[in-house]
Amino acid sequence: MRALWTAASGMKAQQLNVDVISNNISNVNTTGFKAQKTEFKDLLYTYSNPVSNEAKMGQPVNLQVGHGVMPVATSRIYTTGSADKTDNPTDLAMVQGNAFFVVEDPNAPGEEAKRLYTRDGSFKFSVEDNQLTLVTSQGEKVLTTDDGYVQIPENSKDFAVSQNGTVTAKSAEGELLELGQLKTVTFVNPEGLKAVGSNFYVPTDNSGEPVQEENETRESKIYQGYLEMSNVQLVDEMVRMITAQRAYEINSKTVQTADDMLNTINQLKR
Repeated sequence: MRALWTAASGMKAQQLNVDVISNNISNVNTTGFKAQKTEFKDLLYTYSNPVSNEAKMGQPVNLQVGHGVMPVATSRIYTTGSADKTDNPTDLAMVQGNAFFVVEDPNAPGEEAKRLYTRDGSFKFSVEDNQLTLVTSQGEKVLTTDDGYVQIPENSKDFAVSQNGTVTAKSAEGELLELGQLKTVTFVNPEGLKAVGSNFYVPTDNSGEPVQEENETRESKIYQGYLEMSNVQLVDEMVRMITAQRAYEINSKTVQTADDMLNTINQLKR
């Protein structure tokens, strides 16, 4: 009886759906997090009494029975999250466009430092060689357009970042220092990026190579003293959770019904 396996495929699919929704809900307060959704497709069909056009019997459709469902992808929703005001000068929000900050882990294995891409602009200062270096909470260094780091003399003040990413500060003598421009990149297909945890992504063949934004054509705008929050819509996720839970429950009842039918068949000879 194929109903057992058909319903079982539905239970497996809805279990994954619940897992994805649970991850969205758990990251509702994660800076720069992008919600995911699960995509499904139906499985093979069995054809009984196939219609022949030559027979001209007037039968409009075939008798088709499906074999269930399977998950095929989890895609990310790259809408911009709301901007939360923090007034922290090292907090940066990318509130327009789908660009990413670029950070580098100089301690990554291999000859070249590993580059990571993120929407999380909750940066900090780290002291190195009498300079302040802009880093992530885990220590990865934020890159500039010339592939350098954002480094500020230790006694500087009035650290500022313009909407196009230009970094400035004032020296101890009051001189305005221009310290580079934050590197921001876009991808042809951001849904193809691979999430590696800690709000970081790495490119894949499906995402394409990163394309650096130029001042003349850039779409993104950076706001200092703000953070881009998660784009998870909690009410929508709760509705999806209830729908997935009910679908799982109904599929489990289908399994029970199919089992009861098999049991009835087994009892016929008694």
